[in-house]
Amino acid sequence: MVELAGIIILGIIAQWVAWRLKLPAILPLILIGLLVGPIASLYTEDHLKLIEPIWNGEKGLFPGEGLYYFVSLAISIILFEGGLTLKRSEIANVGPVITKLITIGSVVTFFGAGVAAHYIFELSWQLSFLFSALIIVTGPTVITPILRNIPLKKDISTVLKWEGILIDPIGALVAVLVFEFISVGEGSGYTQTALIEFGKIILFGTTFGFTFAHALAFAIKRNFIPHYLMNVVSLSAVLLVFVESDLFAHESGLLAVVVMGMVLGNMNLPNLKELLYFKESLSVLLISILFILLAANINIQDLELLMSWNTVWLFAIVVFLVRPIGVFLSTQGSNLKLKEKLFISWVGPRGIVAAGIASLFGSKLLAKGEPGAEYITPLVFMIVLGTVLLNATTARVFARLVGVFLTKSEGILIVGASKVSRLIASYLKKNKRHVVLIDSNQSNIDKAKKLGLEAFVANIYSDTLVDNIELNDMGYLMALTGNSDINKFAIDKFTAQFGENGAFRLVDTDEMSNPDNNPKEGLFSHTDDFIKLTETARKNATIHEVEIKDREHYEAMIELTKADNDIIPIFLKEPDGDLTIIPSFSKEFTNIKEGSKLVYLGKEFTFTEEQQNKELNSEIE
Repeated sequence: MVELAGIIILGIIAQWVAWRLKLPAILPLILIGLLVGPIASLYTEDHLKLIEPIWNGEKGLFPGEGLYYFVSLAISIILFEGGLTLKRSEIANVGPVITKLITIGSVVTFFGAGVAAHYIFELSWQLSFLFSALIIVTGPTVITPILRNIPLKKDISTVLKWEGILIDPIGALVAVLVFEFISVGEGSGYTQTALIEFGKIILFGTTFGFTFAHALAFAIKRNFIPHYLMNVVSLSAVLLVFVESDLFAHESGLLAVVVMGMVLGNMNLPNLKELLYFKESLSVLLISILFILLAANINIQDLELLMSWNTVWLFAIVVFLVRPIGVFLSTQGSNLKLKEKLFISWVGPRGIVAAGIASLFGSKLLAKGEPGAEYITPLVFMIVLGTVLLNATTARVFARLVGVFLTKSEGILIVGASKVSRLIASYLKKNKRHVVLIDSNQSNIDKAKKLGLEAFVANIYSDTLVDNIELNDMGYLMALTGNSDINKFAIDKFTAQFGENGAFRLVDTDEMSNPDNNPKEGLFSHTDDFIKLTETARKNATIHEVEIKDREHYEAMIELTKADNDIIPIFLKEPDGDLTIIPSFSKEFTNIKEGSKLVYLGKEFTFTEEQQNKELNSEIE
């Protein structure tokens, strides 16, 4: 009981430490597992592990094949969740570079690492290619924490993010197929019988996954399952598919759950997001337990297998040769520059799926007496730990070294995707600014996307927004919703992350009625709230530019816009095209260059010198 409770407590502590230090969670989880497992046997009095996953007659958590069963079921749930994230539309729209990375890049890794493992460690070709299949995957859970605080161009972040998301289930699928081919070939050789068995695994795995996915979707759409049972019924369905498929064709269960997740993930289900959130939470708990157990289950003799120069050579070939070759072949003919290709080549940490499946397959093959199987788990763990450590400690430095580190973040994040926000975002995009709209209203997001704007549904009260590495170049924050509490919350929560150059929000009714309450982060003017913006956009949904001569000219125009309810100033555009957001204390601009323009929303107007003198005289009076 103490060991089991300790694993859960240590796992959650490791997750918190990873969040606090902005590291991939797999790193502290595996290190803790090694410390309480094989390394503990070096300093305890009885030379036993502090946590022994398998019962050995004196202590242990799982008797017999209990650990194997737990790992199998846990991996099935994790792979199902990975399958849910794989969308056909995303594969079609991610661009040729990412498509090539998950195809050509995977092939290069599969054959390159396989050949290296065969000749360096003298493993059989079957085990060598199983090893290479296992290290195909990178995974968003390891890439996101590494890149979260590195300001990069959107293209680089997008490539790395989507490679990790899409290659996770694909790599797992390849590893499962290679392992199953090894399994059916044992004893009978790779004969016609073995190929038939391999075909049965693919047939039953895909059939069970496809069929049960449609059955579950049918039950959800027809409301056969009450809302409060939705998540647990889905979980039990995943376990049922895994077990049933495995009974009909041994080792086909993992393939079945990956297929089931992929099919469900591409259906228009009303509760798919809730299901995904539940599976993500469950995966966090399972991963926390799983990787401490798996690392603790490694023996000191397994670690001693890695104490040679062969390990260094294999790691170097995988990281510094195979990965760059795959990246450069995949990006050939693309718009990516050499420095961007170098950075993508450098960042390729292996993740949770690789380590989990490696431990599962390694223990299975070891139990069957496969020669060389003792190398699979420690070699994959070495690649996982080595790449995570390398990228976590050097990615920021390497980004500066090759010149992809953005010294100034110029992107603009707009909270709220109403008509006004879409007008402003469209203007910004025309002026070559990276702008992203977020909103909890799907209809607003759909309208923004139809205009060609980058937009996505997001809940600002969730922590997932700060994990979005595609927002790394955001330097300005504009809160434009009709809810003043949401606007204030967005400024308080996200200024440090997305508003390093400026964070602004609309003034509320109270602040507008009393200029003395004018907030420092007020946007546009202290007389323009969401209602006035919306009404102005309804009457005149156009953004205009008018040239200004000097500071006095600018201030006079600002006074004129305040007196006219159909005109709202939003930006100051400098002669070189740079845009500055106009704050509610809009007269505080001191250095206005000749040839600058006032950008405003509403009806078009002309501003003559006579009007300027009239405004100045009225101020004097």
